[in-house]
Amino acid sequence: MPKLFENKVFQDPEAARVWLEAMLWPKGPVCGHCGVVGESKALSSRPGTYQCNACRKQFTVTVGTVFERSHIPLNKWLLATFLFCASKKGVSAHQIHRMLGITYKSAWFMMMRLREAMGPDAPMGQLGGEGKFVEADATYIGGKEKNKHVGKRDPKKIGGAGKLVVHTLVERNGHARSRHVPNVTGKTLAPILFENVDPNSALMTDTAGGYMRLGKRFARHEMVDHGADEYVRGEAHSNTVEGYFSILKRGIIGTYHHVSEAHLQRYLNEFDFRHSNRAKVGVNDEMRTAKALQGIVGKRLTYRRTSQAANA
Repeated sequence: MPKLFENKVFQDPEAARVWLEAMLWPKGPVCGHCGVVGESKALSSRPGTYQCNACRKQFTVTVGTVFERSHIPLNKWLLATFLFCASKKGVSAHQIHRMLGITYKSAWFMMMRLREAMGPDAPMGQLGGEGKFVEADATYIGGKEKNKHVGKRDPKKIGGAGKLVVHTLVERNGHARSRHVPNVTGKTLAPILFENVDPNSALMTDTAGGYMRLGKRFARHEMVDHGADEYVRGEAHSNTVEGYFSILKRGIIGTYHHVSEAHLQRYLNEFDFRHSNRAKVGVNDEMRTAKALQGIVGKRLTYRRTSQAANA
């Protein structure tokens, strides 16, 4: 298999197809319709197209993936995926539009498909475990009232009022898991914590969100009181998840500028993916891109779905 980022793979659609087939089909062509492995033959008249002997349908390596029915050359898909995975704070659709020479509309939809690929495709296991630390915290996404024109400020919107709430769990030296939630209360956070955090973990939080009561379900629970200017007390701190929030906000403010509520969870999937597959845990840009491409299989995202969500 050639190295992932040889220029030829980025410049030649045929080379990109061959590389993607080798990466996704290590045991031979997999029918995108019925999933049968090794029961197909290549059509000499149409390079890259296969005929499945089981279901009798034709398919390519993009059938059954988020790339399906795209008219963008496959080499541009691979280049966009690399840029997306190698940019710590994300890359805007306008930047992809300029660099790849495609329309902004196509670039925006391409980014949404890649975020879909980065999202979980199966129920995820719990974070933490015996002897491990999991930090939990919430943040608010949205502009500050004081930054608006004086005539557009709403004096009733104080603090997080009117903003989008994001709750994140981060295992120290491990993965991140974020979710858009309606509020930060014990009732809202309880199912998230109990579903995603191993009860044998040490849970580290601040004093908000009913954590005091919820923390009793875990082997150990430590809280720091930010209101009293307490941020670290031995092993008790939420600095890891705060660091995650700093990257998330810099990406949204500096790269994307605005994220709608309809698409916020996909953006969270993107930042979770890059954090969980960062250099500090031994994943370089090439490995991260290859892992993202593994996630394209078995998912579809149509433009109609994204447009309806944006207009909802």
